Amino acid sequence: MRFIRYVLGLLLLAQASVAGAVLNIEIIGAGEHQIPIAIVPLGGDSKLAQTINEVVTGDLQRSGLFRLVDPTGKSPHELAEVSYADWQVRGAEALAIGTVAVQANNRIEARFRLLDVVKQTGLVGQVVSASEGQVRAVGHRIADLIYERLTGDKGVFSTRIAYVNRQEQRYRLIVADSDGYNEQIVLTHSEPIMSPSWSPDGSHLAYVSFETRHAAVYVQSLYTNQRMVVADFRGSNSAPAWSPDGKQLAVVLTRDGSSQIYLIRPDGSGLRRITFSGAIDTEPNFSPDGQYLLFTSDRGGSPQIYRMPLDGGLEQRLTFGEGNNFSPRHSPDGKSFVFAHLISGKFYVAVQDFQTGQMSLLTEGGWEKKPSFAPNGKIILFASEARGRGILATVSSDGRVKQHMFTQSGDAREPVWGPNF
Repeated sequence: MRFIRYVLGLLLLAQASVAGAVLNIEIIGAGEHQIPIAIVPLGGDSKLAQTINEVVTGDLQRSGLFRLVDPTGKSPHELAEVSYADWQVRGAEALAIGTVAVQANNRIEARFRLLDVVKQTGLVGQVVSASEGQVRAVGHRIADLIYERLTGDKGVFSTRIAYVNRQEQRYRLIVADSDGYNEQIVLTHSEPIMSPSWSPDGSHLAYVSFETRHAAVYVQSLYTNQRMVVADFRGSNSAPAWSPDGKQLAVVLTRDGSSQIYLIRPDGSGLRRITFSGAIDTEPNFSPDGQYLLFTSDRGGSPQIYRMPLDGGLEQRLTFGEGNNFSPRHSPDGKSFVFAHLISGKFYVAVQDFQTGQMSLLTEGGWEKKPSFAPNGKIILFASEARGRGILATVSSDGRVKQHMFTQSGDAREPVWGPNF
């Protein structure tokens, strides 16, 4: 079984950095209610157990939703070895135990149990396996199982992110795990790379490259590295966004004058214009059901967020009041959208409910742009600045837990969260 991993877990009152990772992580804040849990290092292969333990504890800490209980002095690996009273005294409400070994076929196999210390019952019992060299994927999957069982929400520790790293005049499009490991360089060029967008199945990225000295849209396979030009028309070609079924992209072209939104197939065929405002319409994003498109437009005199039905009908303005608004992205459940809100010279990450129209600011403001939801809707990834550098950052959907992620060198820009698999 192949696990493609990731996550920006989130954040705790502390600071943590990941040795050997592409990203160094600072954790700020914690959830309102933290679940006390003890993670006993797996029995069996000690090297594998150490790596898995580091991944699991790191993921859960960064989520901001768990308080780790020190397991020192106690090392049960089987259910029969567990004394619930020992863990109740330590204040743990949940306990994770198990073993790990390399099988004859060189696959890594972890036998994992999650126990309810208060009720003295089992919560999860599962075998998690991966091919040799994917030991961190095993850790992320175990962390997902713990997160899902104890919070009721789907875990995202096994997903990935994409972002652009700029160092002097070199641009790199990067895919990585949330903790900065397993970096995959998709493209390196001396000309700018912008606007990466994940295909729904996570197999391809669409992006904008200026390698021909003007903006063109490309689609590239993450498995074969094969790439093709999708939109390279006269003028600018930008802001690709995949439809939920993966059968088309929304792109922004200036071939007919001002920036307008078009639909096009991933092979570059079937171009069709869908906005006709004469203003600047840009930054499209499909709704999860594929029926609507969010976009940014200045047709009302300033950049604001609009929504249009794709089967025809009137476009609707969604944001009002003071300030400008950019880069809308639907929540996974389709009930709200996140965007960048500019007011008084500062960019904030904001979220707005479709039904009530109520807007909430989730961050303190600064240079905070290009937000996107994690697949479970509980975390938002965005671009920010700190210490004079471009960084990646996350905030929980309730604004309580935050995280800063620093590349080892250069500036990080244009982040986007990948899908679940």
